[in-house]
Amino acid sequence: MRDTQFFRRWMAATAAAVEREAARLTELDSPIGDADHGSNLLRGFTAVESALTSDPPTSPGALLQVAGRTLISTVGGASGPLYGTLLRRAGKELGDSTEVSDEQLRAALRTGVDAVAQLGGAAPGDKTMLDALGPGVAALATSYRAAADAAEHGALATVPMQARKGRASYLGERSIGHQDPGATSSALLLGALADAAEGDA
Repeated sequence: MRDTQFFRRWMAATAAAVEREAARLTELDSPIGDADHGSNLLRGFTAVESALTSDPPTSPGALLQVAGRTLISTVGGASGPLYGTLLRRAGKELGDSTEVSDEQLRAALRTGVDAVAQLGGAAPGDKTMLDALGPGVAALATSYRAAADAAEHGALATVPMQARKGRASYLGERSIGHQDPGATSSALLLGALADAAEGDA
């Protein structure tokens, strides 16, 4: 079972990963976006860390909802609403339980991913964060590390795709050959989840 402290470690690991990779995320965003993905997420997850420290939630679901609301209010562009929706919907799905099973977490994240797809109107293969989140969450049935690896593979697989949604879609064929920054940051999120899980082992 996973308690609130596990989710706290997940968000802390995500914030650390975003800080470490912020420059690379912005570099990936430069040719096909607004060149601000790394800086936006860094601001957002720094704010998440502050919010969780100043008023610690008492359940996993509440923690994810606070993180989601904070991202929506602090991250510019599409990333804030999309990441915020992912975490808020997952948190809502978990309810008020003080401990959740790995199976419950997987189901909650699946609900969150579906909500992201609905909000963005995107599908797998559109060169978006769904190309990492979808296979990553599906692979949670195997293990947390398998999920991280599947998400990383999914992010790399966006390179030959032509973007059909988001800012990059305006470039048409010129979006081909670039790795999607949203898929890349999504892989960081699931990599941080695996790190938190392995820290519990």
